[in-house]
Amino acid sequence: MKKLYLLFFISLLSISVFAADAVTEAPDAQTAVAEAPDTAPIVDMTDPQGSAVRIYEKITGYLAENGVALLLSILKAAAIFFIGRWIANLLAGLVLKAMEKAKIEHTLSQFVRNLLYAGLLAFVIISALNALGVDTASAAVILGAAGLAVGLALQGSLSNFAAGVLMIIFKPVKVGDFVEVGGATGTVKEIAIFNTILAGPDNIRIIVPNSQVTGANIKNYTVNGTRRVDLVIGVSYEDDIKKAKEIMLEVLKADPLVLENPAPFVGVSELADSSVNYVVRPWVKPADYWDVYFGTTEKVKYALEANGLTIPFPQRDVHMINAPTS
Repeated sequence: MKKLYLLFFISLLSISVFAADAVTEAPDAQTAVAEAPDTAPIVDMTDPQGSAVRIYEKITGYLAENGVALLLSILKAAAIFFIGRWIANLLAGLVLKAMEKAKIEHTLSQFVRNLLYAGLLAFVIISALNALGVDTASAAVILGAAGLAVGLALQGSLSNFAAGVLMIIFKPVKVGDFVEVGGATGTVKEIAIFNTILAGPDNIRIIVPNSQVTGANIKNYTVNGTRRVDLVIGVSYEDDIKKAKEIMLEVLKADPLVLENPAPFVGVSELADSSVNYVVRPWVKPADYWDVYFGTTEKVKYALEANGLTIPFPQRDVHMINAPTS
């Protein structure tokens, strides 16, 4: 169907050119019309009926004098518009297919396609107006000034847009990653042109402007494929610290969610006021982080108690001194 439209308007343009040539070959008729004196009286606004008749006569006279040229201009402008729109749509579609073939993000590809089509269509419209004899220079200046004003008013949104394009191209985060960006933490659900949508750990929907994502540190807990769980476990000073370490390592090795490589680590980190503190650091897959975090804490407590070790808690001795009676 689009090809039929193209052939139709090409034929129409050819007919218009042929008619223009036929008109130029008949100079006598044009000269006679051009030399005809303008005898129409000045419009009298005090006589509405007569004024309407004179206006009608002027319009019909103008059409009789310039009708062929006006018709040719309209046909030329219509041909430019419809053929130009078809070409703009074709070029925009080719760009979209090329970007999709290059595996560029669909959101960015579609946006570039629409932006390119709008720019080409604006050029086609200006060309069509120019074919009608409309002065498009002033219109272009007005559009440029309006574009500058809109750009200044939307500079925040444009900043978010530029950041969104950079994120889609360089992909510091992607959908499904657990990240900390712009002061928010959550799983990435969508990366749009102007903002990034997260789902918080408590399933709260968080919308972060893209300029805040790229304008600060990005912590991506998923991209490396592994994640370390950091726990601090304390045991009593009276307990065997070597035995306590062996028990914690056994708990970690028995957990199927804990990775063998990198190997889990247990070591004394601090001699605190009331306990000997160990750092317990197993490596897990990002999806298993919270299961291991909570599960290991519980399993270590049960294992220490089963082996006669204790997890101390702060205690305070209060000594009562009786005051002497007088």
